[in-house]
Amino acid sequence: MRLTAFTDVSLRLVMRLAVAGDGELLTTRTAAGMLAVPYTHMAKAVARLSGMGIVETRRGRNGGLRLTEEGRRTPVGSIVRALEGGGDLAGCEDDPPCPLRAACRLRGALRDAREAFYSSLDTVTVEALVAPPTRDALSLLRPERAAGPSA
Repeated sequence: MRLTAFTDVSLRLVMRLAVAGDGELLTTRTAAGMLAVPYTHMAKAVARLSGMGIVETRRGRNGGLRLTEEGRRTPVGSIVRALEGGGDLAGCEDDPPCPLRAACRLRGALRDAREAFYSSLDTVTVEALVAPPTRDALSLLRPERAAGPSA
């Protein structure tokens, strides 16, 4: 199973915010530059994570992003499950639909495999993800020129 680019960007952001120093607020643009993703992708990730209560956003001159306490304790499986959704892993209902779908056992097996994948991630919190040496690598990230319009 491969995560969508959206989930990947979202997890990178959560991890970087988890190592932010006290009072360090990253802007969406700065986070995009640090994590080498387009600004528009990062803005969508910020909006979704904010809606989930994982990231807090502050507007204005002293604004920025920070990981909420709930976000620190959130199991990674819960985040990935919410971002990836529950769609089929196989194209059973594509156009045209698979002729085996009425009697196929693959769909159920893939659904079970996906749930096992999520369940294994449920044992890992965001805080655990950023333990050393990951914490050190994330702390060294510096903003690069972010792709997209400037603001």
